[in-house]
Amino acid sequence: MSEKEHAEKRALIAMSGGVDSSVAAALMLKRGYKCIGVTMKLYSNEDIGVCRTHTCCSLDDVEDARAVAGRLGMRYYVFNFADDFQAKVIDKFIRTYEEGGTPNPCIDCNRYMKFDKLYDRARELSCDTIVTGHYARTHYDEKSGRWQLLRSENPAKDQTYVLYAMTQDQLAHTVFPLGSYRDKEQVRQTAEEYGFVNAQKPDSQDICFVQNGDYGDFIERQTGHTYPHGRFVDEDGRVLGEHKGLIRYTIGQRKGLGLALPHPMYVKAKDMEKNEVILSENSGLYSSRLEAGDFNWIWWPGAEKTCHFEDIESGTEQQDAGGCAGQKRPAPGTVLRATAKPRYRAVEAAGTAVVLDDGGVSFTFDEPQRALTLGQALVLYDGERVIGGGTITRVPRT
Repeated sequence: MSEKEHAEKRALIAMSGGVDSSVAAALMLKRGYKCIGVTMKLYSNEDIGVCRTHTCCSLDDVEDARAVAGRLGMRYYVFNFADDFQAKVIDKFIRTYEEGGTPNPCIDCNRYMKFDKLYDRARELSCDTIVTGHYARTHYDEKSGRWQLLRSENPAKDQTYVLYAMTQDQLAHTVFPLGSYRDKEQVRQTAEEYGFVNAQKPDSQDICFVQNGDYGDFIERQTGHTYPHGRFVDEDGRVLGEHKGLIRYTIGQRKGLGLALPHPMYVKAKDMEKNEVILSENSGLYSSRLEAGDFNWIWWPGAEKTCHFEDIESGTEQQDAGGCAGQKRPAPGTVLRATAKPRYRAVEAAGTAVVLDDGGVSFTFDEPQRALTLGQALVLYDGERVIGGGTITRVPRT
């Protein structure tokens, strides 16, 4: 690498083809960064049986990203991560449904693709910063010596829930330029000013690799399996009808049961051994306690400084508790008050977390919550700061 290249601030822009990542690229160029745009090819539509083109990572998205990069005068690449996406995201998605849970593949995509595979490519291209269009913010906390993940200034667009798995090193080298935008229309207006082709492009919706939201059909096509039918039963074990395979149902579901019942009934639980779906009235869906494992601790009240690293962007020596031999998580038995989101669209609710021996948490809500679901993420907050998050592994039945 030449002396000129060494002196430049270089950023790798993760470009989805949408307006957010496009504006993020423009903002980083304005800050004086030398930017390289990249799009991740995560799957082939033909391979996963998706016919539509207007999804994340579609050919249309690649062409939109390429057009924006060209307009900004940026180098642009498409990286084929399809094999890794299959192994880390799609296969896990299928496995979670087969085990009775309901996954959130967007979290795994961010964790293993954007903030793992893409970081490897950033280093290969001599980029010390990764940039995405997520609505979130980062902050270095001098007192604890840890990087913090903060909510977006736009609460309606905040995406910290799907970013909870970021490591200290990743947070130190990631910039979210849109985190301070309070209005999505500001983003679109900026895109219009730059003449971007995707300025008015709709936001992506639903899971990108599942057509029409039919998870059951997708899983059967992927695995080649037909999942056995079984019984719908109520909480007393009375048979109410026949279900079409456990993978087709999730906790709290009412639509699509195919039953004619005298009053509304919802999926309360799935008995994997008996191949039964347990139904209840809405009042039976509420629980106060859960456990979450594979927990990533970003920051927590009382976190202590331990050792040093150099923050590449600022050029200053800083502290990093996450990458050293020091404190990486609260001690077992630590009690924390926090607010929690047990799924992406949930309204946060207050409660108490107790740290388990393996670093996971047992969380008790102050008020019972509806449809707590295995496989979803529990993310804890202290005000605007993300404490951390993990996968819900246990919800005691009431």
